[in-house]
Amino acid sequence: MRWDGQTLGADDGALPGLRRAGFVRTVRTPEFAGTTFHEVTCRSALSHVPAASHVPFRWTVNPIRGCGHRCTFCFARGTHRYLDLNTGEDFDRQLVVKVNLVEVLRAELARPSWQREHVALGTNTDPYQRAEGRYRLMPGVIDALASSGTPFSILTKGTLLRRDLPALQDAAEQVDVGVGVSMTTLDEELHLAVEPGTPSPRARLDLVRAVVDAGLRCHVMLAPVLPWLTDSTAHLDAMLREVAAAGASRVTVLPLHLRSGAREWYLEWLAGYRPDLVDGYRRVYGDRAYASRDYQRWLADRAAPLVRKHGLDQGEEPGRRWGVRERPAGGEAVHDQPGERQPALF
Repeated sequence: MRWDGQTLGADDGALPGLRRAGFVRTVRTPEFAGTTFHEVTCRSALSHVPAASHVPFRWTVNPIRGCGHRCTFCFARGTHRYLDLNTGEDFDRQLVVKVNLVEVLRAELARPSWQREHVALGTNTDPYQRAEGRYRLMPGVIDALASSGTPFSILTKGTLLRRDLPALQDAAEQVDVGVGVSMTTLDEELHLAVEPGTPSPRARLDLVRAVVDAGLRCHVMLAPVLPWLTDSTAHLDAMLREVAAAGASRVTVLPLHLRSGAREWYLEWLAGYRPDLVDGYRRVYGDRAYASRDYQRWLADRAAPLVRKHGLDQGEEPGRRWGVRERPAGGEAVHDQPGERQPALF
């Protein structure tokens, strides 16, 4: 069935949580086999972030709810519950697209009350996930922000950002523009297991190079760092070496956090992939979303000299633009393990 051949009035199978004001239609297409798009009109494009969130920006724009990247650890999974959708397969395959986003954003940015505060994109779901290639919302978003004099930043795993590099170059002539690329691992097997819908690690390193070649600074988020899977000195050192060679200006290293919604999904995945680690994760995280203070300190102490070694501690304060600083919570004893000093999880 053709993408544009869907009817608006048919019984299209939209789930109950979407049957509310603003729903337009549900679309399925062979181009995105296994994925359902629920097109909606939004009343607001700018989302206000409360001060209690402990992030350095107050506004975000999220074109799509849900994400085809299918990262097992995605902290945004819990938001699908508000739509009466589950945080697992539904989050990966039932995507909600704000089809009038650009029009509404332009209207909001034109209001006399708008103070041209920094707007962050990609802090919830990725604006350059594969669906953006079909809906093409980001070119209008970039133009709306830049032409209104609003500084903004984008954090993504999506190599589709390459398409919009000319627009970002033009925007950077008008406002402050930040570009960030998120990376988890260089291990292809682990990559395919833990974030199967994302571009490969090498493709993302090439994206960093493309951003830098376009004359834009690129900040890399080494996040999330997965206990026992990606937190060894050798793994971190190899990643930072590659990131530096790609031309990144700065790196921020952050541990995994497991909010409700992501927690259940990630631990289920871990039980199948590395069942020997499940008890350890439960001890490090307990019933919290954040790793213990000891683990956070241990990771920071391990990563900091490596970041300095590769010259990736230049530029803005870590986490300042993307606002993903971790919140300390709880504590665990630290003991020696063979070859590494690491929190005792077993």
